[in-house]
Amino acid sequence: MPPTTFKVEPGLVDSSNPGPFITKPTQPTEKKPGQLTKEQVDHYFEQGHLLIDDFFNIEDDLEPARDAIRDRVEALAQKLYKAGKIKKLYSDYGLFQRLTMIEKEFPGANVLLHKQQDVPQAFRDLWGNQRLLNAVEQLVGPDIAASTVWNLRTKTPKNEATVVPWHQDSAYFDNQSYNCHVVTAWIPFLDANEANGCMQVARGGHKLGKVARHECCAGPTWYVMLDDETMSKTLNVDLENDIITCPVPYGGMLLINNMIPHRSLTNVSNDIRWSVDLRWQKVGSPDCLWGIKQPLTLRTAANPNMKPDWAAYEAEDRTEVQTTSMGVKMDEFDTTIAGPWMKKWELVHHNEHTKAWMEQNPDNWKLENN
Repeated sequence: MPPTTFKVEPGLVDSSNPGPFITKPTQPTEKKPGQLTKEQVDHYFEQGHLLIDDFFNIEDDLEPARDAIRDRVEALAQKLYKAGKIKKLYSDYGLFQRLTMIEKEFPGANVLLHKQQDVPQAFRDLWGNQRLLNAVEQLVGPDIAASTVWNLRTKTPKNEATVVPWHQDSAYFDNQSYNCHVVTAWIPFLDANEANGCMQVARGGHKLGKVARHECCAGPTWYVMLDDETMSKTLNVDLENDIITCPVPYGGMLLINNMIPHRSLTNVSNDIRWSVDLRWQKVGSPDCLWGIKQPLTLRTAANPNMKPDWAAYEAEDRTEVQTTSMGVKMDEFDTTIAGPWMKKWELVHHNEHTKAWMEQNPDNWKLENN
């Protein structure tokens, strides 16, 4: 069982550990489908990211995931409609418009989808895709676990709540993650570009193996934020030359590690920019999430064809545990998000996401070392 309470250490520490983020594991000698070239592996560890324009079989790998997203939107629409939260189901709108229409009637509908942590079969298949795991093996080694965190990104147009500011992923994880290499594949379900809010990375910002000072929370969101000056001074990022915009075609992906600063741009298009971020780490490495959830072993060198225990993985609902651990009550129509990362960093901006936690924990919302 995951813990109901746990100590959250301050996010800013003096130590750094570049090793896990710049050191390649021993490369496999066997040639396998989906493997990266030597140049791609080198680029990932040197730059902290790798953009691959064409990787997936769209029909077999990504279209089922699109269908799963449609099913999630349909289920949400039915739920809101039956509860009297919306007046229409908006069934005549497609995948890239329907949630936007629902959102107009029920602001925060996108957050309700984002909070859902059950993993549809299509996403399980994508997470454990053998070609994809063959590439991941070159980055973490042959013993591969699905990490504790995954997210369906519901980036509706012109919505400030879906604009993720500069951050390092470890700013959301526990401090054990500062010594643990976690690989993320950011996979869009349409052509992602500057107009609909693709990603930007600060290349080389991982090389010190250090997490810079973050603050919480950005605008009307639950996101932590890393300002430009801190990123430059602490992580040696050249703001003029190191900021890389990463448009990703449908069928491609962006690989990053948990130390590289990155952000998403505003979606100024008319379409929802659907994407998913999936993560992997070495089997036996820390869960990096305060024990809230355990990684799921997908395959090992000794058992490359194992069947993952998805039932055990889904038995622990990350959103529910991290919310209740903050003393915030769960509600099926609650559009706020709270989590332990809010205790790691100074709260410099308050909003609806911090309000519930602060009201229910009036003496426990400041940094735990204060």
